Amino acid sequence: MGVPMQGDPPDDVARSARARIGWLREDFADRTRARAATLNQLLLGSVVFVLGILIAIGPFTGDIVLFFTGVVVVFVLTGATLVIPWNHVGYGWVAVVPAVDIVAITLMQLAAPGSALGLLWIFPTTWLAAGFGLLGLFAVIVAIAGIVSVLAALNEQQVTYATVLLPLVLIAVATTSHLAARRSDAQRTLLAKQARLLRRVLDRTRRQEQEVTEVLDAVDFGVIRIAPDGQVAVTNEAHGRLQQAIRSEDEDAGDDVPAFRDDGLTRLPQDELPVERALRGEAFDGQVVWFGTEAGPRQALSITARRLTDMSGEDAGAVVISRDVTTELNALRARDELVASVSHELRTPLTSILGYLDLAIEDPDLPEHLRSNLDIAERNAERLLGIIADILAASSSSVSVEASLAPVPIDAREIVRAAAEALAPRAATRAIAIDTSGLEEAQLWADPMRVRQVVDNLLSNAITYNREGGTVYLGTTGDGTSSWILVRDTGMGMTDSERAHLFQRFYKAGPARRAGTGLGLAISRDIVRAHGGELGLHSTPGVGSTFIIKLPAKAPEGATS
Repeated sequence: MGVPMQGDPPDDVARSARARIGWLREDFADRTRARAATLNQLLLGSVVFVLGILIAIGPFTGDIVLFFTGVVVVFVLTGATLVIPWNHVGYGWVAVVPAVDIVAITLMQLAAPGSALGLLWIFPTTWLAAGFGLLGLFAVIVAIAGIVSVLAALNEQQVTYATVLLPLVLIAVATTSHLAARRSDAQRTLLAKQARLLRRVLDRTRRQEQEVTEVLDAVDFGVIRIAPDGQVAVTNEAHGRLQQAIRSEDEDAGDDVPAFRDDGLTRLPQDELPVERALRGEAFDGQVVWFGTEAGPRQALSITARRLTDMSGEDAGAVVISRDVTTELNALRARDELVASVSHELRTPLTSILGYLDLAIEDPDLPEHLRSNLDIAERNAERLLGIIADILAASSSSVSVEASLAPVPIDAREIVRAAAEALAPRAATRAIAIDTSGLEEAQLWADPMRVRQVVDNLLSNAITYNREGGTVYLGTTGDGTSSWILVRDTGMGMTDSERAHLFQRFYKAGPARRAGTGLGLAISRDIVRAHGGELGLHSTPGVGSTFIIKLPAKAPEGATS
């Protein structure tokens, strides 16, 4: 019932729904009307019943027959209100009950003119004034004024303040009841509007919640919503599938599946797990975690956490997003292993070729034109050997880079100054000036050869991609805890999209940057990170680029210098 049939037009369905709502409201109003009629009449009947008992057992100087005639009328009306189905009677007919009550009380007042029985008029007058609006209030004023006037005339009483006091009080009480009823109706109307508004808001909120749930369940990455108290408030189906896949790949571990860093070898401590970090209030991007033992099947997740704030700026918890990157990482690893294998196989014969070229060039009987050709061949072979060395370095894991470091206390100024002197002839061929006035004392705890490799690469790029007659600015500084090396050029700069991919292996930014292998910056960042530092970049198209190397200034605790 209430579900539209398939053939019903939408307008008919809407009209039917509005009709049902109207019927429900009218039914509620009818039930309220019947209840009000019964309660009001029972209250008056109860008072009259007690009054009748008191008069029956005590002295009464008035007309006893006329008094009990009024009492019987009240009792008959009380019984009628209990029997008559007011829900099926017009609302105006309900006013007959208080009107007849006024007549019955008038009979009781006539039975004892000097008594205070007229106070009983308060019950029907307040009922009429409160339940029937201005018309009811007007009827009360006219009825009370008329009845009091008639009674005064019949009893030939002199009009004094006592004569008008009772009708004035009755009219004042009726007016107060009318105003209170109006306020009550206004409040009920307001509450009804607010209830309808809240229902609409609740329905809209439920629809939005359903839409968000459907969207979250449709995506292929896991989502966890963490409340401010640390409780997991929302998860989607993809997160459950990822967790199930992790457990199924390592069934022996149960719920405690071992987790490893992005290298797949170093065990990840419990307090560095992504969810633990998010619970501590941290925000991070793309933390790669391998789950499962090294011997068995494993799964890699890239996990990102974002902090949330409410409208007042207070912390509202976090959202943790996890994505399965196992296939991607395995593909990258396979590519690096293939490239490393091929490069290693090429390096041995290429070294032999360079050796024989050196022997041929050193032959004093070699004609000059052949010597020139062999020089070209040697330069290209050396370049090819350098490319192979870069590929092998790029394919090495960060663990192997870190293991090959031999850090010692050094001054960054000396390394940068030596790199500037070595590349000064190359810069001079394009009229590019190298400004070393920004070099300050900056102590490092680093491998001198590896830092020189990074500075050489950055300075070489700054010269290669600078404009003719430009300038390369070099600087060093430190604060005792960390030290910084700055390399800034006045070249072409880079766009945001180029900067986003610049440190990826084999990436070359734009047509003007097609030279080289695309491995230099990736290798440089790996070296800097192996030292516990970071390599940053600021670039503006048409203005130039600035690379900043941050390295530790002193040995970590427990290290020996």
